[in-house]
Order: sequence, then structure tokens, then C-alpha cells
Amino acid sequence: MKRLLSLTAVVAASALALTACGNADPLADDPDSGATGGAGQGGAPLVIGSQDYYSSEIIAEVYAQALESSGLEVERQFRIGQREAYLPEIESGAIDLFPEYTGPLLQYWEPETEARLADDVYAELAASTPDGLRVLEQAPATDQDAYVVTEDFAERWGLETIGDLAKVDVDMTLGANSEAESRPNGPGGLAEAYGIDVGFTPIEDGGGPLTVKALTDDDVQLAIIYTGDPSIAKNGLVALEDTEGLFLASHVVPLAGDAVGEDAAAVVDAVSAALTGEELLELNRRSVDEQLPAATIAEDWLAGRDL
Repeated sequence: MKRLLSLTAVVAASALALTACGNADPLADDPDSGATGGAGQGGAPLVIGSQDYYSSEIIAEVYAQALESSGLEVERQFRIGQREAYLPEIESGAIDLFPEYTGPLLQYWEPETEARLADDVYAELAASTPDGLRVLEQAPATDQDAYVVTEDFAERWGLETIGDLAKVDVDMTLGANSEAESRPNGPGGLAEAYGIDVGFTPIEDGGGPLTVKALTDDDVQLAIIYTGDPSIAKNGLVALEDTEGLFLASHVVPLAGDAVGEDAAAVVDAVSAALTGEELLELNRRSVDEQLPAATIAEDWLAGRDL
């Protein structure tokens, strides 16, 4: 309830800021906001982009509709591609707002970073963004690799974190792509970071249906699956919290250019505060299972949250 109240307050504050400029036009320039009327510089629309990835497109569409409902004009440039394609466009100012992921984005600019945990990654990312760019508030939602177990297995052994696996007194096998066996988040990394020994079975589908089936059939007890994968909720799976940073933290975070003023930033920050891991899973599930367009998913989600 406190989160919902705080979100309502943020959005209400944003709306007041947009209408308190003493001008009948809510898109008129506000000299104190650092940008023109919440739209792009010179009154141009804010350009919002997304990766060529359904989840990224949905989040970008949520940003777009939230900003439009606040009286701002936006332009959509979705499904652009991967970082090598779209980051130069953001850095040049051709794109003003983009949903990103903290860990991978930090590694793009700081390949040698040693930050792993969420707060450390976010702080270093905020300090590493090039001139003319900034990251807004990160969302609770993540889209990253994680150790996943079945709900039954978690309840049986009282598992919430990876460290809790130390309480399990039966043999465990980890299922993942073959290259994971020698990676830092494979069996060796798990033993080094948490002191937990597991076997390994290669499953070559990147955490897809074969991996899920092996997990639910108890052929493996532990698997590496993305936290944003709708199969987690659909199959009653549980992602274990990584307290030691075995996996690079990857929270959803808006990357914004100078054209995004404080009014627009407040609207997007309210969206981020509402975007929990469970909410992102549901957005992704509607795309995968119901085959709905991003615009419909975003509109329904926003309508249900008064954003």
C-alpha cells in the first residue's frame, strides 16, 4: 500500500509540475525544468527506442504511454537491434530514452568492472555514463541469469537464497548450456562463492523448454534461467537470491538523454518503481502466451496502476 501511495504521489507531482508553469499550453517551455515542456529540445517529441526483444519493446511502450498520458509528445523507434546498433544513436542524441539493463550496460562502458551486486552496479553505472546521458531510477525488476529451482524443492528445503542450498542434504545437479560448466556461475563458481558442490548436466537450449522440463521432472534440481522468462511463473519455479554476486546484477533501468527533463523523468521513475520482478514476468507472459502486441500489454498494465 505504501508503494502505491508513493507512486500516486510521484505521478501527481509530475502532473502538477506540468501545469504549474503559468501557461495554458502544458507543452510550453519550462525554463526551470532543464528541458522544453517535457518534450525534446526545441519542442521536438521525445524519441523512445527499444531493443529487438519483446520485453524491451513492452517496457519502452509503457514509458511512451505514461509520458503521453502526462501530456508529452513522443516518437517510437522500437526493435532497433543490439547495443552496438542503438547505443551510438543514444550517445548522439538521436534517441532520448531507452529501457536498458544495469549490468550489461555497465560492462559495455566499463568492461573491466568488478561490480556485481545491484547497488554497486547501479552506482558505478551512474558514474560511467557519457556526457549528455544519465540513468534514471532502476526498477526492482531484473532480467538476468539466475539459479532456479522448483517451488516444491524450495519449500522442502526452505530455500530463498543461493546460500540456502547448503541446507540441502541430497545430491544436486545443475542443468545449463554446456559452456556454463566452465564459467564463473557454473559448478566451480558455486563451490567457490558459496561452498556448495553440485553435479552438472548440459542442456543446450539456453534455459528453454528442455531445461524447464528437466527441472520439473527432477532430472536436475537447479537450472540457469533468465529471471524475466515467463516460464518461471508458468511452471511454479523460484529464482534464488544471489547475495554474493555470482551473477551480474541486471535491473531494468531507463537510459535518458539531455532532452528528458525532470517532469518526464519523474513519470518514468514512477513506472520503474512499479515494475517489480513479478510485474515484468506478467508483462512478458502476456506477450509469449497470449501473443498480444506491446501497445495493448502496456495500456492494460498502466490502466491497472493509475500511472
